[in-house]
Amino acid sequence: MADFDLVLQGTVVLPDRIVEAGYVAVRDDKVAQIGMGVPPAARDRHLLGRALILPGAIDAQVHSLSQKDQEDFIWSTRSAAAGGVTTIVDMPYDEGDLVCSADAVKRKIAHASAQARVDFALYGTIDPEEGPVRIREMVEAGVAAFKFSTFGTDPKRFPRIPPALLDACFTTIAPTGLTAGVHNEDDEAVRAYMATVKASGITDWRAHGLSRPPITELLAMHTIFETGAETGCPAHVVHCSLGRGYDIAAAYRRDGFAATVECCIHYLTLDEENDVRRLGGKAKINPPIRPRAEVETLWRKISEGKVWLVSTDHVSWSENRKTDPDMLKNASGVPGLEVMVPLFVKGALERGIPLTWAAKLMAENPARHFRLDHVKGALTVGRDADIVVLLPREKIYDAAASGNNVVGWSPYNGMVLPWTVAATYLRGKLVCEDGKVLAEPGSGRFQRPPRQHILTGETA
Repeated sequence: MADFDLVLQGTVVLPDRIVEAGYVAVRDDKVAQIGMGVPPAARDRHLLGRALILPGAIDAQVHSLSQKDQEDFIWSTRSAAAGGVTTIVDMPYDEGDLVCSADAVKRKIAHASAQARVDFALYGTIDPEEGPVRIREMVEAGVAAFKFSTFGTDPKRFPRIPPALLDACFTTIAPTGLTAGVHNEDDEAVRAYMATVKASGITDWRAHGLSRPPITELLAMHTIFETGAETGCPAHVVHCSLGRGYDIAAAYRRDGFAATVECCIHYLTLDEENDVRRLGGKAKINPPIRPRAEVETLWRKISEGKVWLVSTDHVSWSENRKTDPDMLKNASGVPGLEVMVPLFVKGALERGIPLTWAAKLMAENPARHFRLDHVKGALTVGRDADIVVLLPREKIYDAAASGNNVVGWSPYNGMVLPWTVAATYLRGKLVCEDGKVLAEPGSGRFQRPPRQHILTGETA
């Protein structure tokens, strides 16, 4: 009789080491053994040669419902499964239903549970008119973190949270032990630079970067981290396009404060002078894509250990919202769930950066960040057997051809991926094989921090 349900043999990538000719054994949906050498018997046993075996990725920033009747969880989690992402953390800025109360959290859990093909966790936020009064009820409903913004794109769907209100929110969150994540662009500064750009008459691809120069990010980051230092709340910048921002966070950590920064895969891949110039509105993202020199600086920050998470900030806007010739009129954001893991592996290998960072920044650290590391985030005995297998099989990416995306456009279309996702396993079950998603809607489960955590501020 086989000892295990599933055994995968290949190059096992862990956060602290790489196990050549290693294996992962699974029993009852959980990782049961990590080893090397001759793999044990199993009901389903795969000897995969040079394949990379990594923990399933946790994408810390997904917008499944930003455009009503567009993507939804039915598509976002399909893209995730195809890309080796086994848990998504969805943002609260849903068009028509801001996730700012326990009732809204419960509605979203029910809605997503019927559609999700991989697991999901949720962010909560506030209605500025209500303030922080519903934060505690959202914690009890199961949110894994909170999201705010120092810049407002819409007073209801994506509102600015001014400094005094941000302080009140951080103060309320601090006793729960959860993290406050904040979009880092100073509202007053951005609006001043935007007015200057509009007055200049510049409307092409250059306009967006000019309207949000580096100082707009860095001013906001100081506000965010000082608020965390003042209140004792873990403060997190949800995306930073500038190497300087990671140094600022490191300085706060050196002073004893909980200050972290997330890097999105687009900042590690795309650049302003080539990709934004070529793609126009399809590369409009807040904060903006920066010059190639900044891209390389960010990879150095990874190697220095100053990056806490890597995510996508995935959003699948319909193409008509990304193709206006006036750059500033386009919606901000791009899809990326299907390619985050292969793009990170590609970028790391090209620069000689150890792949251990892939396991740490896209699995282990996100699980810790969202207080899900009791079940998620690592190829560790007892954790969920969430696994992604990549093969050295070159592919030119085409979002439309894969069939796993609600939109056919991507800023990554045409890029060569030397390693591609061959299989994704969720709790030991094969949910995608060679680009074909096998998981049915409803296969994914809602994930939340342990209930003990919200009562004590400590993880279970």
